[in-house]
Amino acid sequence: MGTIDDYVATLSDSDRAIIEHVYRVAREVAPDAEQGEGYGMPALTLHGKPLISVMRMKKHIGVYPYSADVVTAVSPELDGHPGIGLDKGTIRFQPENPIPDDAVRALVTARRAQLQH
Repeated sequence: MGTIDDYVATLSDSDRAIIEHVYRVAREVAPDAEQGEGYGMPALTLHGKPLISVMRMKKHIGVYPYSADVVTAVSPELDGHPGIGLDKGTIRFQPENPIPDDAVRALVTARRAQLQH
């Protein structure tokens, strides 16, 4: 088991399913990513650097691509999706209005490109 596996094992069934789904979609874009940590959060890492983290917070589920520029670049794909909030370096959503798979793919693609430069 890895850090993500250990983390999701502590979640409710509904939160676990949603968070595992986001990580599955992220791995479609970055199959070589590994479980690790970024800034103390369980995360997928690439070449030892944090790629994306998805965590249950008190009032939402947060997606952290470790880059405000990546969130800004993907924000047009999230316009019009109910219940999605953006902040510097963070995307927040509610389980009943999950982040779209295409937005996850775009986030991971953009973050991966940052890490390769």
